[in-house]
Amino acid sequence: MQQINATKPNSYRVSRHTCRLMTNQFHNRSLQKRVRLANLFGKLRLLKRCLPLVFAISFSAVLLLDNLPSAAQFPPPATIIKPEISLPKIPQPQIFQPEKIQPQILQPRQLPRQKIRGVWISTNDYNVIRSRAGARDAVTQLRRLNFNTIYPVVWNSGYTKFPSYTAKRAGIPFFFKGTDGQDILADLISQSHRQGLLVLPWFEFGFMVPETSELALNHPQWLTQKRDGSRTSNSAAGEVAWLNPFHPQVQQFIQNMVLEVVNKYDIDGIQFDDHMSLPRDFGYDKYTVALYTQETENPPPANSADEAWVKWRADKITMFMAQLNQAVKARKPYAIFSVSPNYYNHAYKLQLQDWLNWVRLSIVDELVMQVYGDDLARFTRKINRPEIIETKKYIPTGIGIMAGLRNRPVSMRQIKSQVRAAQKRGLGVTFFYYESLWNYAQESVELRQAGFKTLFPRFARRSRI
Repeated sequence: MQQINATKPNSYRVSRHTCRLMTNQFHNRSLQKRVRLANLFGKLRLLKRCLPLVFAISFSAVLLLDNLPSAAQFPPPATIIKPEISLPKIPQPQIFQPEKIQPQILQPRQLPRQKIRGVWISTNDYNVIRSRAGARDAVTQLRRLNFNTIYPVVWNSGYTKFPSYTAKRAGIPFFFKGTDGQDILADLISQSHRQGLLVLPWFEFGFMVPETSELALNHPQWLTQKRDGSRTSNSAAGEVAWLNPFHPQVQQFIQNMVLEVVNKYDIDGIQFDDHMSLPRDFGYDKYTVALYTQETENPPPANSADEAWVKWRADKITMFMAQLNQAVKARKPYAIFSVSPNYYNHAYKLQLQDWLNWVRLSIVDELVMQVYGDDLARFTRKINRPEIIETKKYIPTGIGIMAGLRNRPVSMRQIKSQVRAAQKRGLGVTFFYYESLWNYAQESVELRQAGFKTLFPRFARRSRI
C-alpha cells in the first residue's frame, strides 16, 4: 500500500487539490446566497409587521382628500392694499378687471338730517392758515358766524398739502409746511375741533393733474388720452391732463393717498368733487381700449358720447368709488364720505360721474352740488331738479355757492338770495372759498360778516355718522 501511494503521479495530487478548491468555492457561494436570502426574509418579515400601519395611513389620506373642497370651491384671494406702489414699465396693456358691484341695498339708507354750513379752504387760503395764529383766527371767525364745516384742500395741481409717503414714493416733492414747521392740516383740525367744527379734507383735483407735474412726467403710463392721441383738456385750472381712472396703479395711488389722511389725522370725513371723474372725450389709451375690447369683444366707439361707451366708463368709476368708500369705512366707519359734483346731467354725460347712482348705492354720505352763476332763476331750477329732491330724502344735501373770486367779486345781495333759496328747500350751503367770503368784495368786511350772521343766526352743530 505504501508503495502504491508512493508511486501516485503528481497530476493526481493537483487534481485532488483542485477539487478541494472548487468545493470550498461552492461552499462559500452557497453561504453567501443563504445570507442574502436570510436578509431578504428579514426585510419581508419587517414589511409584514408594518403593513397594518401603512394601510391605516393610506386609508386616512383617502378619507381626508375625499372631504376636501374642490379648487373651484375655495374663496377668491383677498384684495391686498399695498402701502407701496410698484411702478413697472408696461410694454403691453395689462388687463385689470375689478369685480362688478352687486349692491345689496335696494334703496339708500337714511342718515340724520344735518344743516351744512360749510366753506372750502382753497390753495389761495393757505397763506391765511399757514401760521398757527392765522388758523386760529380763521376758525374763530367762522365759528362766530355759525359755520359748522370746513373743507381744506389736500390734493391740488399734483401736490399734497400734507406730508405724504405715497406722494413721495411717486416722485412728488412736498412744500407746504407751516411757518413754525408744523403740519398745517393737523393744526387746522385741532383748532376746528376745539370750537366744534367738522373738518373734511378735500381732494380737489381727483384724477386731474397738470401735464408738467412731477406725477405726469414720472408716470406717463398713468395718463389717459383722447381718440386723436392728445392728453390734455381745458379747465378752470388751465390746461390739464387726466390720470386713467381705470388703471389699477392709478386707483392704488389715489386710494393709498386717501387712506394716509384717514389713518394719520383725526378727520370727520373726506370730500371729492367734480374732478373725481373723466371728461368723456378721454379713455382711448391702450390700456382702456384693451380692457373694453376684452369685456365687450368690440373696440371703443369712435363717438365718445356713445351711450354704451359712456355707461361702461361711468360704471368703472362707480366701482372704484365703492371700493374707496369700503376702504375708508374699514378704518373709520363714522367718517363722512362726501362728494361735491356738478348738476347730474352735466356730471354724467360730460364727466362720466354717475353720482346719483352713488347715492342709491349708499356710497355717498353727503352731497354738495356746485351751482355757480348769477342768474337766480337758473340757480333755482337746478336746485329743484328731481335728483336733488331724491338725494335729500336720504343724506345731508347742500348747494355749493360762489362767494367770489379775486377778479370777480360777488355781491352780498346775490349770496343772500341764493342761500335763502336753498334754505327754503331744506338744503345746506357751502361757499367757495374762505377769503372771498369778505376779502374780495365791494362791501366792507364788517358788512359782509354781518350779512352771514343774518343767514345763520344760531349755531347748528353737526356730528359724524
